Amino acid sequence: MNTQNENRLYHPKFKLQGNSFNTVSGLISYSKEISNEISNFLEEWFDNELFIEVFTSGSTGVPKKIKLQKKHMINSALATGNYFNLLENTSALLCLSTQHISGKMMLVRALTLGWNIDVVAPSSTPLKTIDKLYDFSAMVPMQLYHSFDKINNIKTLIVGGGVISNTLLSKLENCKTNVFATYGMTETITHIAVKKLNGFSNNQECIHANYTVLPFVAISQDSRGCLVIDAPKISENKIVTNDVVELVSNTTFKWLGRYDNVINSGGVKLHPEQIEQKLASFFANTQFFVIGVPDKVLGEKLVLVIESSGNDINVQQLQTKIKSETTLSKFEVPREVYTIEKFMETDTKKVKRKETLQACLK
Repeated sequence: MNTQNENRLYHPKFKLQGNSFNTVSGLISYSKEISNEISNFLEEWFDNELFIEVFTSGSTGVPKKIKLQKKHMINSALATGNYFNLLENTSALLCLSTQHISGKMMLVRALTLGWNIDVVAPSSTPLKTIDKLYDFSAMVPMQLYHSFDKINNIKTLIVGGGVISNTLLSKLENCKTNVFATYGMTETITHIAVKKLNGFSNNQECIHANYTVLPFVAISQDSRGCLVIDAPKISENKIVTNDVVELVSNTTFKWLGRYDNVINSGGVKLHPEQIEQKLASFFANTQFFVIGVPDKVLGEKLVLVIESSGNDINVQQLQTKIKSETTLSKFEVPREVYTIEKFMETDTKKVKRKETLQACLK
């Protein structure tokens, strides 16, 4: 590794577990005491290659290995630091796996911006042993759900990797922490847009809040109504997503759902993610999703899939309750209910909808 490369990727104020380092070799040696995952990433980060190799999440197909340029990762880190005003000496907590881009980028932000970052092993209860106060952290929804007893130890928190349930939103209402949902993917080097999740007068304001893009990002739609991202500082090519959005302005958008999840039922286009949000109050502690299955009359019919043994669910009563106690239109009411003991998931805990449905139908 040459000195120029080392200086470019390493801020002198950076600290790991409260320790400063005069050399990269000293940093990497110390990181081995924390985890092999972290030391392996740091070795890759400081090598002479201009890129790192990562895998996409695999939530909509087989994970793919892609190359991310280190200069783009640095630009992403700078954008996050500027947006949230997280300058040098920011205290941060890393509680995500550095096998995935979200965890890697927490380290890159710390290295680039000169943060003092602490590391805890990834778990569903990341704050269990934490007593310190932190300026910034990142979590997945499950971690947030299990962290409310100490969530105020974090000043600003970003949450990504999954849908934020209405149950979580309700719990955030009286939370002092500034919590933001993020929109992004591996290809965009984590988030390119954020939206506030708390500090509103009621839940409905939060549900209808829009995502705001970071300063270096321009957005548009393709012919399908899907989001197109033009962010030359993090990607040399425009990124065409499969996320159906409503463009509110040239810097804000509302996420409606995945294009590949859209159900065409009798000519009516249904967005599962919007329906699931309306159904969330029925399944506070149970995983579920809605999906389309072939139908001779409608083309596709909407069905509800619940993670359950099925013994404790009265399908007819559930359908009646859904019709009477939700704001679902008649097209959005599931026509059938399937149960399965365990959903199929990616290694980042995203539900594989089509594979789970196929398991139900066997």
